[in-house]
Amino acid sequence: MESGYVTTPFGRRPMSLGMLANQHLAETIEPGMKRSKWKLFRAICEARPALGVTDRALTVLDALLTFYPDDEISEEKGLIVFPSNAQLSLRARGMTPATLRRHLAVLVEAGLILRKDSPNGKRYARRDRAGAIGDAFGFSVAPLLARAVEIESLAAQAVADRELLRVTRERLTLCRRDISKLITAALEEGVSGDWEGISAMFRALLARIPRVATAEDLTPLLDEMAMLRAEIVNMLERRIKTQKIDANESQIEHHKQNSNPDSNYELEPSFETKQGEKAAADNDPNAGPSDERRLKQQRPSGRMSNRAGGAADPGAGQGLKSFPLGLVLQACPSILDYGPGGNIGNWRDLMSAAVVVRSMLGVSPSAYEEACSGMGPENAATVIACILERGGHINSPGGYLRDLTRRTEKGEFAIGPMLMALVRANGPTARHAS
Repeated sequence: MESGYVTTPFGRRPMSLGMLANQHLAETIEPGMKRSKWKLFRAICEARPALGVTDRALTVLDALLTFYPDDEISEEKGLIVFPSNAQLSLRARGMTPATLRRHLAVLVEAGLILRKDSPNGKRYARRDRAGAIGDAFGFSVAPLLARAVEIESLAAQAVADRELLRVTRERLTLCRRDISKLITAALEEGVSGDWEGISAMFRALLARIPRVATAEDLTPLLDEMAMLRAEIVNMLERRIKTQKIDANESQIEHHKQNSNPDSNYELEPSFETKQGEKAAADNDPNAGPSDERRLKQQRPSGRMSNRAGGAADPGAGQGLKSFPLGLVLQACPSILDYGPGGNIGNWRDLMSAAVVVRSMLGVSPSAYEEACSGMGPENAATVIACILERGGHINSPGGYLRDLTRRTEKGEFAIGPMLMALVRANGPTARHAS
């Protein structure tokens, strides 16, 4: 394009600063630059949303490029095409003249072509005596060459975004399927847990999936679903481990019972007594079968005595006293925003909100499971609410929760002082449960 050349549109079409900027851009073509017109056109099709053009406008651009005489666009071979409206309409698959003009204006506005109008508005070329084109009036494809690098970059980004969306959709579909089937399996196997609350959380996540979604929309939903799936898998794995432990203990007890060749437990298991108790019963002339049965009932089973002398029962925390829900919400009003519908009316709502907050704070599922086992689910949810309320003062919520769980199991931690300190900190403006 001639350096410093400015062209204004013919007739009633106005001039704009955007058109002037596009003409200036068309003058910045690097010397010797060339591109395959069809490869460049495919890149424009890939980057169509970013360029702001319609598919019908691309049909017109396709028709214009067919009038360019070579496969490669370059300054040496000229950058002006000058078809008539009738010829252009035929190659644009019979597009009407009014529609053709509208989409030509879209291409000009998008900065993909330029108008170089003749004095009378007609499109033509002047040739010298050797037949070479000296000057031409029509549409310039110089912006395509000037913006080639930008267009190719936009196309590559569009392809990457489309691939990311495809992969994210696939992962989300797999995660949805896993959660649905794992919940069904847990219910059929009778695994203990708040499966109603987990199902409600799952339905809430599904309801947030937009009909037309981008990768940015789906990525946070995928993260939340993956955490929910990890939570469910952790609960099921704990059930499997418990079943294995029970089976191993049963086998050990059965082996101990059979290790004595003189034992009569296999023949008369209902009269299992200690040797001292049995001797006492034998020496008592008034003792009868009912006395032997009573002695057996008073003796603790081998499994219970093993637990008493060994590690603490994982369910021991279930017996810890929980505080009134109103007091918890008065001390920790921030947890209300994470309840179902932005409100908490019962302990189940608080525990559901605690699961959401746990994920938001980055507390691992295993740490929360240990807290539920050591403190009880109500108290674990209460501690999560307290951690949320004091979030600005706690660097590692997960480590802090694990430390409180260990201290609770040793009898070194009580929730009451923490709650009362938060009640005093919130003052009279604290929110209450409705």
